[in-house]
Amino acid sequence: MMRTQRAIVGLGLLLGLAYRVQAQEYPRPAVPDLDRLTQELFAEAQNDQVPHEDLYETLLQYYQTPLNLNVATREELRSLLLLSETQITNLLSHRQRTGGLLSLYELQSIDGFDLRTIYRTAPFVTVHTPDPNAARGPLWQRIQQEENNALFVRYERGLQTRRGYTTPDTVRGGQLATRYLGSPDKLLVRYRVSRARDFSLGLTAEKDAGEQLAWSPSTHRYGADFYSGHFLVQERGRLKSLALGDYQLQFGQGLLLSSGLAVGKGAETITTLRRSSVGLRPYSSVLENTFFRGAAATVAVNATVRATAFVTRKRVDASFSQRQDTLGDYSEVASSLQLAGMHRTPSELANRQALRETVLGGNLNYASRSGDLALGLTAINTQFDKPLLRRPEAYNAYEFSGRQNLALSAYYSYVWHNALLFGETARTSSGGLGTVNGLLASLAPGLDVSVLHRSYARSFHTFYGNALSENTRNINEKGLYLGLKLRPLARWEVSAYYDQFSFPWLKYQVGAPSQGHDWLVRVTYSPTKTSLLYAQLRQRTKAYDADTLRLVPLPVPTERRSLLLFYDASPLPILSLRTRVQGTQYREDQGPRRQGYVLAQDVTVSPRPHLRFSGRYALFDTDDYDTRQYVYEQDVLYAFSVPVLAGRGTRTYLLTQVDVNRHLTIWLRYAETHYRHQQTIGSGLEEIRGSRRSEVKAQVRYRF
Repeated sequence: MMRTQRAIVGLGLLLGLAYRVQAQEYPRPAVPDLDRLTQELFAEAQNDQVPHEDLYETLLQYYQTPLNLNVATREELRSLLLLSETQITNLLSHRQRTGGLLSLYELQSIDGFDLRTIYRTAPFVTVHTPDPNAARGPLWQRIQQEENNALFVRYERGLQTRRGYTTPDTVRGGQLATRYLGSPDKLLVRYRVSRARDFSLGLTAEKDAGEQLAWSPSTHRYGADFYSGHFLVQERGRLKSLALGDYQLQFGQGLLLSSGLAVGKGAETITTLRRSSVGLRPYSSVLENTFFRGAAATVAVNATVRATAFVTRKRVDASFSQRQDTLGDYSEVASSLQLAGMHRTPSELANRQALRETVLGGNLNYASRSGDLALGLTAINTQFDKPLLRRPEAYNAYEFSGRQNLALSAYYSYVWHNALLFGETARTSSGGLGTVNGLLASLAPGLDVSVLHRSYARSFHTFYGNALSENTRNINEKGLYLGLKLRPLARWEVSAYYDQFSFPWLKYQVGAPSQGHDWLVRVTYSPTKTSLLYAQLRQRTKAYDADTLRLVPLPVPTERRSLLLFYDASPLPILSLRTRVQGTQYREDQGPRRQGYVLAQDVTVSPRPHLRFSGRYALFDTDDYDTRQYVYEQDVLYAFSVPVLAGRGTRTYLLTQVDVNRHLTIWLRYAETHYRHQQTIGSGLEEIRGSRRSEVKAQVRYRF
């Protein structure tokens, strides 16, 4: 009876919208609200290890080249992380039953698609009938005519002088103290044009603050510190993808190859748990170590089997030392890989591109015609030109050492009624095994659950893996994750997870095997289609070495408990208000509880269609750095800002966007943090004398 009523309502909506559908398409927002979406996906930023550049880049790729819902595969729909398995199944069934969608408005007639889902998904999908790529013209014409063909230029600078830019002092031995070699200016130039299932072309050049603009072929420096470029074509008969230059790969559950939109444990407790096997994708981010550089191709062996081969060679940052390697010979070895991508001082420059890495690999993927069953095999061989040998610390006893690492994996994914089973198991040259297996299921129309078990041996070594874990890498960890999402009433949603984890071997700052747990509960209420209110409670218990002078490290449990209240509303079409209150309690073992909080109010005003102002005023107060607060801020397009707030003070920013004409858009941003009762800010070369830290940022986009 209920299904019949829904069908009638859906048919009514469809018929009622029929004339409208013929007349207009759903208006996609000119600027996607990535900050709000990011906050909905992530539970809370608790450190600066989250690859926000990669996340924003992936979301913007989806925005610039939206998925065509009439041809998107099940795996492509999963990769959005915004649709449940039931919603995807219902959409595919609807498409098979009635043909392609006529408009995004038609999503309202599909079972399981509520307004919140449609509004969240709309910026990243589209509806085309027929496929716009069915009749292609010359490639150069398609590039020239593409709407997102644009050049970005960005400038950024801190206004207060940091210690690294001052005249160096004389230190012991008469040597001068280290200082930054370059100017405090940060520059970025980016050109990008792409079309979904057709092509992608991009070039990026970046200079970080403190780095030099230098021309030195002997040290591989050619002006800017970092360059990235790619050219990718898709859907040329059996050739499904061909990438030259920089690219990224994601297969299986990301044990060996994972890049792009990997959220991990967050407020979205169901759809983000599983990695999407999206294969070959272009790369245009500014993260300097998380991509491949070379060539890759995917071909269709037949209608259900695809094969991918890739080769990459690039230089990576590493620190070196003279020591005895595993073969008993004294030689220079790399003691660690440097992932920060900063080359501001002589020592950082000495590590720049010091290690050559060559990677060869392939993947074979089978997907049934219905898309319900997927199987795959992946092989990746990594070769370094110098041996890698970690420092002789106990926690490094099982880390990778040597020149070569061969890793093999097998993965699966199967849809059975309203349940999705998935997993991947891999083995590396050391004999270490890694395995991750999970289940997503819709137990009722308003109830979804998820389960994921993971086990990564202490000798499991992967350099480009990023499966779900508590650690930043998939090594030395076992865990069980349980997730739930409940929609008891219209406009209400409850999401929660509990994750139990253990580390069988030692870790950095943890001198013994340890364990912990992490849980979250978020209650969300959407009073209207333009407003959102949620409350979130999260607690993480994890062991670290006690801060004592004991000869033997003693790990003790530390507890971090945080509360977040968030309200987003648009009382007027030109006005948006966003309020955030968050607080944290931190406790080590039986010690005293320390606290920190932040209160932030955002206002966005669009008095004219071509003009937009956004601003924030925030108060923060923390007892120490352990109770520091991370708060998302709005930024210029393609950039992100999640400053860390510790101490007492205020944080403000103002962002202006002006669309001068259909070709030219300008962003200007000023942000300032004012600390109370502090004479200096930061430490080391980033130290500022004074109580204010402010920065300016300007960006220009020219659409061709």
